[in-house]
Amino acid sequence: MADPVTQTSDSADPDRPAAGDESAESSPDEGKSGSKKRGALREGAILVAIALVLYYVMLTFVARPYLIPSESMEPTLHGCPGCVGDRIMVDKVTYDFSSPEPGDVVVFKGPPAWNVGYKSIRSDNPVLRFVQNALSVVGFVPPDENDLVKRVIAVGGQTVECRADTGLTVDGKRLNEPYLDPDTMMADPAIYPCLGNEFGPVTVPQGRLWVMGDNRTHSADSRAHCTSLPADAEKGLICTGDPTNGTVPVDNVIGKARFIAWPPGRWGGVDSVNPQQGG
Repeated sequence: MADPVTQTSDSADPDRPAAGDESAESSPDEGKSGSKKRGALREGAILVAIALVLYYVMLTFVARPYLIPSESMEPTLHGCPGCVGDRIMVDKVTYDFSSPEPGDVVVFKGPPAWNVGYKSIRSDNPVLRFVQNALSVVGFVPPDENDLVKRVIAVGGQTVECRADTGLTVDGKRLNEPYLDPDTMMADPAIYPCLGNEFGPVTVPQGRLWVMGDNRTHSADSRAHCTSLPADAEKGLICTGDPTNGTVPVDNVIGKARFIAWPPGRWGGVDSVNPQQGG
């Protein structure tokens, strides 16, 4: 009679898989591994979504990068049409609690009078236009709007004027502008104080700003948009009429230029030098 012990087979044990059944042996581990991978993907997707939301909130309410598209603020900010200019970070919070002051470098939306002749800088190709719009969000392409950057020279209630014998003045006091560079402008303000036409006097309306570029001879700023009385225009004197078109509403200001984020060789703050002090 056969030994009953030797007659016991592996298949008799219900808790053990049949010999050679590898799938039955590995399936629990594979299930756990798959669950971990799915969990990791979900966590990753949630983190990316949170990061995108935070980034959008930052761009909308806190700060945003902007590309300098022109040379009007040289040498403070580098830029030129069709080239890679400075990328600046614009503080969008400060002016929620205060107002722009003389010397601040601000980014603002061009008023209607400043938008005449403005053409979209976007491609007609929808795919390329989508890419351009996406890159503008991170400052690699200028926004498709007439956003400009200038320095505040005078604020509401102040009177700005320039004459060859007195230079640029605000409320009759000559300004001190160390950010002007004769080599950049190809003109010396000590010899040509107005760096262009004489203008004014212009009293800036309340709630508006008189702004000018640091590259004074290459900047279409407040001087280029204000009106002139016919008799003064004939004499070459500009900006003696209604100043509204030449000034910028404070509400149009997007934010204050704080620092240059790119290129690395240009890293640094954007100084707010009040020209009304030290003159």
